[in-house]
Amino acid sequence: MDPKGWSTAHVLPAPDDATQWPAYREALARWRADEKRRIGYRDDLYLRPDFSWVPSSFACCFLMLCDEKFYDRRSGRYEVDAWIDAGLREFGGYDSVVLWHAYPRIGLDQRNQFDFYRDMPGGLEGVRKVSHAFQARGVKVYINYNPWDTGTRRESASDIDAVVAMVKAVDADGIFLDTMNQGSSEFRVKLDEARRGVVLESEGTLPSLKNIQDHHMSWAQDFEDSTVPGVLRDKWFERRHMQHQIKRWNRDHTGELHAAWMNGSGIMIWENVFGSWVGWSPRDRSLLRSMLPIQRRYAALFSGEGWTPLAAAGLPDVYASLWEQGAVRLWTVVNRAGEPRDGVVLTVPHASGARYFDLIRGRELRVAVSGGSVALRGTIRPRGIACFLAMPGSSLDRSFQTFLSGQAALDAHADFSTAFPPRDVVLRAAPKTIAAPMPAGMAEIGPVKCVMTVQYRIRETGFYTGQEYPYRRMFQQDQVKREVSLGRYAIDLAPVTNAQYAEFLQRSGYKPVHPENFLRHWKNGAPPVGTEEHPVVYVDLDDTRAYAAWAGKRLPTEEEWQYAAQGADGRRYPWGSEMRPHLCNAGESGTTTPVKAHPGGRSPFGCYDMCGNTWEWTESERSDGRTRFAILRGGSYFEARGSHWYMDGGPKPCDFAAKMLLMWPGLDRCATVGFRCAMDL
Repeated sequence: MDPKGWSTAHVLPAPDDATQWPAYREALARWRADEKRRIGYRDDLYLRPDFSWVPSSFACCFLMLCDEKFYDRRSGRYEVDAWIDAGLREFGGYDSVVLWHAYPRIGLDQRNQFDFYRDMPGGLEGVRKVSHAFQARGVKVYINYNPWDTGTRRESASDIDAVVAMVKAVDADGIFLDTMNQGSSEFRVKLDEARRGVVLESEGTLPSLKNIQDHHMSWAQDFEDSTVPGVLRDKWFERRHMQHQIKRWNRDHTGELHAAWMNGSGIMIWENVFGSWVGWSPRDRSLLRSMLPIQRRYAALFSGEGWTPLAAAGLPDVYASLWEQGAVRLWTVVNRAGEPRDGVVLTVPHASGARYFDLIRGRELRVAVSGGSVALRGTIRPRGIACFLAMPGSSLDRSFQTFLSGQAALDAHADFSTAFPPRDVVLRAAPKTIAAPMPAGMAEIGPVKCVMTVQYRIRETGFYTGQEYPYRRMFQQDQVKREVSLGRYAIDLAPVTNAQYAEFLQRSGYKPVHPENFLRHWKNGAPPVGTEEHPVVYVDLDDTRAYAAWAGKRLPTEEEWQYAAQGADGRRYPWGSEMRPHLCNAGESGTTTPVKAHPGGRSPFGCYDMCGNTWEWTESERSDGRTRFAILRGGSYFEARGSHWYMDGGPKPCDFAAKMLLMWPGLDRCATVGFRCAMDL
């Protein structure tokens, strides 16, 4: 068995021929010992008591802070306990959670990744309370670091210092290194000075075995396993290193679950993928619920030295790993086949006084000793798992019996349906508004019947349904065509200005429930001098709807907005087929301009500012119960540059739509988003 190339592999592939497995195991042992000597590996950080939690942190939840099940915008509360309770019911509970914050919203304006934590409900103190609430329930908390965020507002400190300060501010237990395969050594030094026991978890595979000594965790993302289950390189090298298996766009997670089970490693649980719904099937949830109690109870075995990969198995397509510590032996078993396997799963040497248990079914096995061995029988479901334990009868206690009963209950309620759990996206209906005569400053349009094309950039947010999986075509343009029927309507010739919004506030007395970032650019309750005719910004959907209702109007639907911008000939830009920066605010001034500053850029209906200056809200709010979003139109003066991960920016064609995830007013109010009104005629 030639281990050449293993030091740079993700998975150390296993041979198909079972007669080669002993040589494979010997090669694994030699390679590990040789590599540790070669690099002078030190395990000092794994020995520190403040990192003792790492080997048992098997289940990590990737939590979108804007998830409607986590943040209740109606009550204004983070639902930490409800989230943890749901995780216990559905997956078997979480050991850690990533508090994801900025992407895919970041880049809409100048706010940087650290501002997004500051602008969460309750500010940093609110996020700190979230951390403490998770920690009180035994769940460790990670914050996220986006190294690619270089095109937004800069902090006065370096990124590393800003991240460390954020860790300290919210009492985080770890940093998820987004897009990174390692953090610098400076991270480790400064983290230890700020808060002990904070781990670094890389998204990419660690580039060198030496990095394992100061990176306690890493993602095993999109790893391709061999037909016969292979061995995770980093987990084999350092048994206490925790890797979380993840293939976020998959609807079948059995490959990840098998890899975690055979390697004594962890799983990333992630269903709301940046606004796209990728729910787990009942089968995959059932498998994980059965796995996790065993992994947590026997974490010392899974992080110890007694690991034997590919212990002999007795059924086709069935494979096992053996974990030993003292007189305790545990076998983790997977069935790679799409059919059940039944019979003698393993034949193992008998130890005097040993009793045998099926830990997935939660029952003791009746075995007969024959020739110094016992046969362990069982039925393994399609793509399922098994687990057998041999332990001295003298070691049995009440806690073990309780554990066994819990496993039996989980198995009794296991659901092996592979059905995808869909979610329906519901569009909030636009209110009806009838006024006669039509107010001044509006264009009359319609009725209209046409086929409308909507262009969008493929991003991980998905689009209208939230179930478009973009991974293979990321950042490419795509389109949606649909038949549109519009009644007679009117739309404002120009976006609502600061002066108009000031008049609304004076006459209506409107005050938002959540004032955070409301009209943030105003000074002493008034627009900055000279900006009265600029489009009002730092208003969220509720702020715009309040103005529209006061004016006897409503927001335009996105179809109404698009038709008003491009006209009957379906032109690309309001003025024609070619982009002409001098006909719109393309960002030359670095800020907004008066709404009628570019009369040559008007649409066929005479509408101003339908390309550039600011994005505009439309009455397009949708929700699937987990992700709430709206569609923005028109583009803006601002474009974050330097990374394709940023949200769309700059002036946009009439038919371009951008999906904006919504959370709460303090975050949804932006420097680059304004609005205009419409009404039914």
